[in-house]
Amino acid sequence: MRELVYTGFMSLDGVVDSPGGGPGEEHRSGGWVVNDVEFLPEAFSLKGEELQETTALMFGRRSYEVFAPVWRGSEDHAAYKDLPKYVVSATLAGDALVDGWGSTAILRSAGDVAELKRGDGGAIFIHGSAELARRLSDEGLIDRYHLLVFPVLLGAGKRLFSDADKAKQVLRLRESAAYPNGVVKLIYDVAR
Repeated sequence: MRELVYTGFMSLDGVVDSPGGGPGEEHRSGGWVVNDVEFLPEAFSLKGEELQETTALMFGRRSYEVFAPVWRGSEDHAAYKDLPKYVVSATLAGDALVDGWGSTAILRSAGDVAELKRGDGGAIFIHGSAELARRLSDEGLIDRYHLLVFPVLLGAGKRLFSDADKAKQVLRLRESAAYPNGVVKLIYDVAR
């Protein structure tokens, strides 16, 4: 069975909305990762480490529409170019997929994601896609969280975890680190 891993930047109050502040990111405090915290390469080393185990990428429709045109030509994201990509959307048309960014398949439901996980292959990483992550978490489909928590309180915005009334989900700490700029790395496995 393949692992499904959510990776992202998160404010201390759980917001994952608009960390980079680029096009398509409309949060009033957009850019909080780059504007409000001193850049320390070691605090971002998790992103490079993830490449060693990433065998596919997964996005919700909106994150795909923001990331695909930019990441396709980005040197910083060149390692992602040839990886298989999956977009989970009930509405995205096949002709809306970005050309020149590797093979991309559209999954229409959480059931399609569960079927993909049952197949062969390595870890699938979800980038951005807060709404997708909440839905897949509520369905019990996320296996691990890779979080870089930033020392900011944003108050409003898309949150990683839902407030749905659901059964308790226990997480087991795999790895953690704190950096002088206040960023904390947290890697949790979902206990099954």
